[in-house]
Amino acid sequence: MRQRQMVQGTRRAREFEAFVAGAAGRLLHAATLLTAEAPDDNPRARRLLTLALAHTYACWDRLRGEDPYDRARQHLALRFAHGAWRRHGVLLGARTHPDSPLSRLAPQERLILVLRLYEGVAEEQAAALLGLPAERVRTICDRATATLLHPPRGPAPAVVTAKVAAS
Repeated sequence: MRQRQMVQGTRRAREFEAFVAGAAGRLLHAATLLTAEAPDDNPRARRLLTLALAHTYACWDRLRGEDPYDRARQHLALRFAHGAWRRHGVLLGARTHPDSPLSRLAPQERLILVLRLYEGVAEEQAAALLGLPAERVRTICDRATATLLHPPRGPAPAVVTAKVAAS
């Protein structure tokens, strides 16, 4: 019995290591997009990834044909959403990278945009994961996409204003 448990534990560890080798890079990139941190300075994203992988490993034997990548991505998204909610009462950002285009978005918009466009999660699946109606997910995704494609303009440069006033 003990020999069998050791063999199963070794097999489980090898399977999980192979999964991590193949999926960790993409999951880290998704976490970095969610947190809007710089790719080379992303402690929150790395923490999210570590927690998601730990959770996936803990339930590895219970997956039974379920895709471990989906499970890790779901846990990553939920940890991000719940963490943002607990810190601020609403989905507001924490420390974001100022040069990141995603830093202009609220965390809920980033989460839905990353799930829908980067990860390719269906609208209905994203809605079910986040407990939102599908129409709300569609609206948030459209608004976030519009914000990224058409950023708000700042005030007119002072030089142009002065020339127009002098004319």
